[in-house]
Amino acid sequence: MSETSSHGGTPVSQVLDRVLVLEMVRVTEAAAINAAKLIGRGDEKAADQAAVEAMRAALNELYMDGTVVIGEGERDEAPMLFIGEKVGSAIGTGPRIDIALDPLEGTTITAKAGPNALAVLAIAEEGCLLNAPDVYMEKLAVGPGYPEGVIDLDKSPSENVKAVAKAKGVEPADIIVCVLDRPRHTALIAELRALGCGVQLIPDGDVAGVIATTNDDTTIDLYMGSGGAPEGVLAAAALRCVGGQFKGRLLFRNEDEKARARKWGITDLNKQYDLSELAKGDCIFAATGVTDGSLLAGVKRRKDGTLTTESVVMRASSGTVRWVKGEHRKPG
Repeated sequence: MSETSSHGGTPVSQVLDRVLVLEMVRVTEAAAINAAKLIGRGDEKAADQAAVEAMRAALNELYMDGTVVIGEGERDEAPMLFIGEKVGSAIGTGPRIDIALDPLEGTTITAKAGPNALAVLAIAEEGCLLNAPDVYMEKLAVGPGYPEGVIDLDKSPSENVKAVAKAKGVEPADIIVCVLDRPRHTALIAELRALGCGVQLIPDGDVAGVIATTNDDTTIDLYMGSGGAPEGVLAAAALRCVGGQFKGRLLFRNEDEKARARKWGITDLNKQYDLSELAKGDCIFAATGVTDGSLLAGVKRRKDGTLTTESVVMRASSGTVRWVKGEHRKPG
């Protein structure tokens, strides 16, 4: 296990202290290992279900009174890990924890054996994670080291690229932007390429795409485009831990989606959310690779049956990032 650390101004949560950071890794490892059995099998639902079942079982072993605030959907849509579900071994007595999770971020990726599938989890004290409805969110992210406010969803993509380029001391043509490869992003991609930017298109997995802006090795400077709002909260929790800026705005396609947002207490439907509004206070983010990617290696099986995993776990109050390599041998 290796780690890097920095110091921030986030107060340490005594509540989260009772749920060990490395326990979160055990949860994402369990989901990743179970999902990995379905890599390349072409069955998205089976892969997702395998991850969900393993993550739920692992969460229920932890001493906490946990509530899923970002999950597999609303109760009538998901049999388990639905929004509002209670998890943990100490419901009613243990520390009260809000949980945002995506047991398999990249179901299509896993089914097709593509890159960057992850098992992802974030926890915070009760009330500190936005209860984001399962709608689209316009997202804009940049890594650490830039002046506050360098990005803004009220500016055009070109204006945001120019602002980041100026702050970095380079030309706009030297900036690389990560974008989900979707038909809805055709105009965005055309505008970026007209500016001379490099555009890295990803097939799925925008949590990994956002986190990539924080890692110099990826060469990605910005993340732009729309994707799931729940994944936006998870990505924001990660950036709270390692630095960077994130802006999000919920997108609604119809009145039903607006009603869903109001149900979760969201009144300003046009609000531009900042990082600290999506994930407040001390929080912990953990992810384990399912398939190989820019952030983490995927689950591997050795000849003797031993499974290897690679995970990352971060904490906002300490700014600590731990890289965890696991070996999982069959007992006996």
